[in-house]
Amino acid sequence: MEIGSKIRDLRLKNRLTQEELADRCELTKGYISQLENDQNSPSIVALTDILAALGSSLKEFFGEDVAEPIAYCEDDYFVKDGGGCITKWLVPTAQKNAMEPIVLTLSPSCATDRDMPHEGEEFGYVLSGSVWLTVGKETAKLKTGESFYFRSDRAHFLENRSKEQARVLWVTCPPNF
Repeated sequence: MEIGSKIRDLRLKNRLTQEELADRCELTKGYISQLENDQNSPSIVALTDILAALGSSLKEFFGEDVAEPIAYCEDDYFVKDGGGCITKWLVPTAQKNAMEPIVLTLSPSCATDRDMPHEGEEFGYVLSGSVWLTVGKETAKLKTGESFYFRSDRAHFLENRSKEQARVLWVTCPPNF
């Protein structure tokens, strides 16, 4: 890593001269010049002071700017086949996000495991077939094109009571699957 050029880029971005940066850090203009030309290496204390004067921190300075993808394809998905209940995670890093979208495929006469009460909210949209949603003591039948939404503070599960496969887009917040 070229520390000098990164310091120079930050200094120029902040529209400071080498002398102005040196004054803010109680260093000399010559020392800043040597750092920027990689002729000298700063101590941790000096680098911390320089970065503070430039509105940055050690974490930001040395952190990698890795852009997270905004689109995913079939190759990115993780699929778990639970014997009649197939769960497809649509966002591979969803566990660290606020929402977790999946596509759930239920074979005829299959059901998801009963999910015990937990913090959060859940939304679903029936893509094909029909399902029965049970939340606490309430049960509702949903068919293609219908949706559900509920707080996750009661036990809940989906079941396919039909003779056709059912597919549901299901989003939990926070991630739970």
